Amino acid sequence: MAYEISEECIACGACESECPNAAISQGAEIYEIHPARCTECVGFYDEAACAAVCPVNAPQPNPNLVESEATLLERARSLHADRKFPALEELPASMSHFKKQ
Repeated sequence: MAYEISEECIACGACESECPNAAISQGAEIYEIHPARCTECVGFYDEAACAAVCPVNAPQPNPNLVESEATLLERARSLHADRKFPALEELPASMSHFKKQ
């Protein structure tokens, strides 16, 4: 599921530069996550980078956009055609919150 930024956002911008997919941008009042670019950091980190750096816990999973690990990894591949990602079954826990460490 793509993440979304709640109204708790203080528009500090900490999340924007942490997103490996350039999915976060400044909205009218708070930052926004573009769901078509969000991979929940699958293929990069074991947690969403935006949530990890947010001082007010504004980025949250969007329950209306539930997606599988395979879908998110495929999106990462399409967004980063120049990067090689492991196959889903070989994806380490350090690159996906779906894997238990």
